[in-house]
Amino acid sequence: MARLALLSVSDKTGLIDFARSLVEEFGFEIISSGGTAQAIKAAGLPVTKVADYTGSPEILGGRVKTLHPRIHGGILARRDVPQDLADLEASNIRPFDLVVVNLYPFEQTIAKPNVTLAEAVEQIDIGGPAMIRASAKNFAHLTVLCEPTMYAAYLQELRQQGEVSLQFRATCAQKAFWHTSNYDRAIASFLGSQASVGAHSSASSQELPQQFTLSGNQVQSLRYGENPHQPAAWYQTGTTATGWAAATKLQGKELSYNNLVDLEAARRIIAEFTDTPAATIIKHTNPCGTALGNTISEAYEKAFHADSVSAFGGIVALNRPIDAATAAALTKTFLECVVAPECEPEAQEILASKSKVRVLTLPELGTGAKETIKVIAGGFLVQSADDIVASTSQWQMVTEKQPSPAQLEELLFAWKVCKHVKSNAIVVTRDRTTIGVGAGQMNRVGSVQIALEQAGEKAKGAILASDGFFPFDDSVKTAAAAGITAIVQPGGSLRDADSIKAANELGIVMALTGRRHFLH
Repeated sequence: MARLALLSVSDKTGLIDFARSLVEEFGFEIISSGGTAQAIKAAGLPVTKVADYTGSPEILGGRVKTLHPRIHGGILARRDVPQDLADLEASNIRPFDLVVVNLYPFEQTIAKPNVTLAEAVEQIDIGGPAMIRASAKNFAHLTVLCEPTMYAAYLQELRQQGEVSLQFRATCAQKAFWHTSNYDRAIASFLGSQASVGAHSSASSQELPQQFTLSGNQVQSLRYGENPHQPAAWYQTGTTATGWAAATKLQGKELSYNNLVDLEAARRIIAEFTDTPAATIIKHTNPCGTALGNTISEAYEKAFHADSVSAFGGIVALNRPIDAATAAALTKTFLECVVAPECEPEAQEILASKSKVRVLTLPELGTGAKETIKVIAGGFLVQSADDIVASTSQWQMVTEKQPSPAQLEELLFAWKVCKHVKSNAIVVTRDRTTIGVGAGQMNRVGSVQIALEQAGEKAKGAILASDGFFPFDDSVKTAAAAGITAIVQPGGSLRDADSIKAANELGIVMALTGRRHFLH
């Protein structure tokens, strides 16, 4: 008797060629449902509709098609169990050798703008996951394929061996369970985001779910992680590419683990600035130069000259398309990566002279993950992303001396940059350009000293931002001695009054934001 295959797919990529090989090369009989059956029939291939095989028509607008004993009995039957074989014979059921199923495009549906809950619910597959799971459970006796990318490997098994190995079937079963698991997670996450149906709809919008899962499909095996002895890989979450998985690499070497980490740090900074051309240069996730300009080339030049030594081998992010002038400036030093929303053709030609530089375009530079995750022993930590847009309207001006409009603009720029520097973080700026950055020190005054030393004489008349409060007034006095004219910090110390008093005595403007931005 001919081998029997069940084909029921939403994604019909490669379907007809695969079905033709099954029928013409290996003599399979095909049972299929709905649109899959129509597509196979239209290609001139023999196919039996599920409804004809089961004797039960599709009902409920297609909601019930494959949920039938003749289908699931043929999938779940164990060919080495006499009772199972007897049951098949008594019920006139044929065992399947191959089940090919992929699911309704739920994630693609919810990715559409303004999708309704009802539209999303109709894309929750029921029969598909049931067939996949049943087939995966019975991998000892049949093969389940849940992705078009698996077709070629299956055919290769048949061509080389005449049958499919147990190892291959087990591998396919594992992929199948991951497939249905990820599908269910996507549905659960979506329903959890719908206030009208969420189990905790009355809870605070700040509340994180009781269950948090993370899964992904490998995009790329990386040469190594942070160091050569650490294996690493890059994974995409969801079936629709977003973020860096959706970026276009125009040129350059393969992206490394450290490249991607630094690119994300650069993206987070550049996302702070939308109204004005902005550029940032990243080293080891910290900005060595960030600046605004009247043009994107001016912004880049200012960012580069903020710390040209550290910029060597850096990661550049721009919030405007790369033009010819900016491209020419980018080629003057060694850079690891450059990312921008777009790249003009002339600019691309110029950058081609530095063929090893990784040049990427990512139109949605401002869009990132809503949560951040850190792994710890025995579990992981989840927090909402620190993506609050700063506004000076919420600040307190606590000193006798008030900021001028120009100072207030500079304070806001410094505050936005400081948010993305490793704690303890101090940033010194002037002319909307970083001139000194103190990152990751064990005490705040140490970060102040590093930032001021880097700024040098440029600190006179400059602005200083701190990601956390000053526990003592020593940092204020150190800043004033270097010529700093205004300070922005969150406040909240028991000794805030001491810092404010010192600022008043030294003629410094001080603004309190009321919000801390630690970045551990």
